[in-house]
Amino acid sequence: MSDNTITVRFFARLREELKTEQLAIEATPGMTAGDVLAELATQGGPWGQLQGDQPVMIAINQAMAKPGSEVKAGDELAFFPPVTGG
Repeated sequence: MSDNTITVRFFARLREELKTEQLAIEATPGMTAGDVLAELATQGGPWGQLQGDQPVMIAINQAMAKPGSEVKAGDELAFFPPVTGG
C-alpha cells in the first residue's frame, strides 16, 4: 500500500451489503469524507445508499466526523450505518 492512500472501512450492515470490509483509495489534497462517499456512491447498486436520505455515520481515525471533515493520506476513514431508535 502506498503512502498516499486512505484506508476506508465499512461496519455492520454496510459491510454485509457492500460485500467488503475495507478498501484503499488514493488521497487527494483537500479531499473530504463527503467526497469519498460521493465517489463510492457512483458505483451504483448497494453503494448508492452511501448518499441519500439516511446518510452514514463517519469516523476518521476512530473519532466521529462530518462529511466536510478533511481526510489525508494515512488516515483511516470508517463508515457506519445510521443508528435507528425504536
